[in-house]
Amino acid sequence: MRYSGFARIDGTHPYRMAMPNGFVDYAARTRPGGKVFYFNFGLAKEMGLIAQNHPEALNKELSKAILGAFSLEIINEYDVLHKRRFPANTLKPNRYMATRYLQCQHPDKRGNTSGDGRSIWNGYFKAKRGAWDISSCGTGATSLSPATAIEGKFFKTGDKNVSYGGGRADLADGISAALMSDIFHRNNIPTERTLAVISYKDGSAINVRAYQNLLRPAHLFRYLKQGNYAELKSGVDYYIDRQVENGLWEKQAESDGTYPYFLQKVAYDFAHVAALFESEYIFCWMEWDGDNILMDGAIIDYGSVRQFGLFHREYRYDDAERMSTTIAEQKNKAKYTVQVFAQIVDFLVTKRKKSLKHYANHAMLNYFDEVFEATKNQAMTHKLGFSPDMQSILANDRLFSKDLKEFRKICDYFERAQSKKGVYEVSDGITSNAIFCLRDILRELPKHYFSGNNPMPAEEFIGILRSEYGMDEDMALTPTRKAKIKRFQELYCGLVRRASHHSHRLVNKLMADIRDRVALINRYDRVTGDAILYVADKMMKAAEKLHMNSALIHDIFREFVEQQILDPEYFTKTTRHSHRLKGEKINKVFDAMLKNVRDMRSGI
Repeated sequence: MRYSGFARIDGTHPYRMAMPNGFVDYAARTRPGGKVFYFNFGLAKEMGLIAQNHPEALNKELSKAILGAFSLEIINEYDVLHKRRFPANTLKPNRYMATRYLQCQHPDKRGNTSGDGRSIWNGYFKAKRGAWDISSCGTGATSLSPATAIEGKFFKTGDKNVSYGGGRADLADGISAALMSDIFHRNNIPTERTLAVISYKDGSAINVRAYQNLLRPAHLFRYLKQGNYAELKSGVDYYIDRQVENGLWEKQAESDGTYPYFLQKVAYDFAHVAALFESEYIFCWMEWDGDNILMDGAIIDYGSVRQFGLFHREYRYDDAERMSTTIAEQKNKAKYTVQVFAQIVDFLVTKRKKSLKHYANHAMLNYFDEVFEATKNQAMTHKLGFSPDMQSILANDRLFSKDLKEFRKICDYFERAQSKKGVYEVSDGITSNAIFCLRDILRELPKHYFSGNNPMPAEEFIGILRSEYGMDEDMALTPTRKAKIKRFQELYCGLVRRASHHSHRLVNKLMADIRDRVALINRYDRVTGDAILYVADKMMKAAEKLHMNSALIHDIFREFVEQQILDPEYFTKTTRHSHRLKGEKINKVFDAMLKNVRDMRSGI
């Protein structure tokens, strides 16, 4: 059968053997009325679920296979207590895991009651290109939700009085996560990916997610908090084995070298993603529990993830009983996570659990700082428009690195400047307004110099840099600010001259290449968290109103995502599609989506 791979995603998973106490097991049944709203053909081909030459359109057989594997609802404790009966032909033969992990919003801070509150792990798919984990959000209320822990009772799936604890997921959230995760993936931001979104008539959805390893630090931190050596070792060994199995890590020859290698990999991954998130204005709530991130730093669960248009450094997400970290605090949270892993590795090696403070000066924390700075430098040279090959050359140029360090400090000054309006409330938390858009000046400056102009006057510079949030009183050209604008341009021109020297190209020739690259890298209409929510809502309503078929929905997904790919190298190996879709009404919807992205480009 063409789609036999879907039948292998049946609840079985090697995590069961590695971590026998790491989950709550649930029987499940087929949930009726599901419709495949979106299917990620590219990801399915990468996983080996469908053939490489499969058309990017659903057919009845494929839809049936997707729904058979993923349109599920667990039979939970509430169902058992109330002796609810379900047709025998809807019952699935195997059980599905809701995994246990640490969550700081739970009353218990040791991971005894927390974990997947409305998700299950559908299973494990292994093909020629490696092994993948698949999980689904919206499959029913588990006993691991905060609602059960706080109120001390089980909830019926779909109970609308308990929000998250009701076990359902929203279609709009599924669409926005599918779009944003694909955009991030195409722009080389590590993230889980959406495989499918299944919609239901009540507006709910099951959102199917896939990644080569869905383990979170929180899965392991649970056992560290409990001082459970055996389970912690089993979990770490499981993670290492999977990374090796997928060809992502090298197998260590000696057993005593495995854990230090593991720690170094974790330190690198968290430093790298923390620097990327900060450079790309990605808000990803990192916390001491290690819940909202995967073991390699990849993004999981887009409920509180946002991409800002500017560096809104005071934004905090309001999670009812607590406020999140800010984007500027993410680095230290990631570094703290590495410190916890240093504690874990020492515990595994010595079998003695020492205080976390013991690792405050661990060598891996210095390594974290080195990787963070190197990644920030690479991200800045990318924003400046230098090609990947040139970035590698410039990274080894001491003079360039010295000037780049000073240039980054001035960029930070402008990037992090906030409006005198101060902090105020927004729909999901608090924020303050960033008054400058660094991307705009990095995009426009090469045009100015390519045309043979002298340094840009301060008034013109600040006018380009000014964001829509900047009030007149925020724009004062003080002597300090004028000096920084002057030095910004001196350093900028010096960095380009160093690159010209290494590339053996005239400055103006190189500037023309930079001008073209930064037009994409620092494009004007870059999607934000607010914009993606609007786009998802618009797509959902248009699909219903215009009766769009799966092929058209897929085309809109593809075209919208492609509009947000900011990597010039992507388009050197991939043919760019036309953004004109079939049908005047559909194009109006699509154009409205793009207009919204432009209108909300500076937001959160």
